[in-house]
Amino acid sequence: MKDEDWMRHALRLAQRAEQQGEVPVGALLVQGDQCIAEGWNQPIQANDPTAHAEIVALRKAGQALQNYRLIDTTLYVTLEPCVMCMGAIAHARVKRLVFGAYDPKRGAVCHALQLSDAPFLNHSVEWLGGILGQACGELLSDFFKTRRQGLSHYSRVSGKTPFARERGG
Repeated sequence: MKDEDWMRHALRLAQRAEQQGEVPVGALLVQGDQCIAEGWNQPIQANDPTAHAEIVALRKAGQALQNYRLIDTTLYVTLEPCVMCMGAIAHARVKRLVFGAYDPKRGAVCHALQLSDAPFLNHSVEWLGGILGQACGELLSDFFKTRRQGLSHYSRVSGKTPFARERGG
């Protein structure tokens, strides 16, 4: 399969996250031409701040391969990974990273930080960004637009926020 095909699969996983009320990010790890693990954002549902789509997929892949080193794999994710996820990707020795939407504020591949080839890490990660970037970005934009609209309505009616658990209050 091509990068675009795998990214479509990641988009379907992101939609699963959205259906569960999570920020719609999906990820999957491929070795050769086989998907060995999938993940989608689950920090709210799992009460786990580390349950980003990438981390979930990496954990499942480690179990599937019975190895914490994920040599010769490609990780597909719908959003440029954050610093936590890039650290895990490098430590797992993922060979290649393909992502959809760029994250200029928090992206740790080529924006806020450039960790794909950081000299203090023992592993460099090849990367390609912007694959189905518009579709990935629109999914996120639509989610947050809907959430902001719902948040303002909910707050006016109840005086509370439906996402208080996320913010610790």
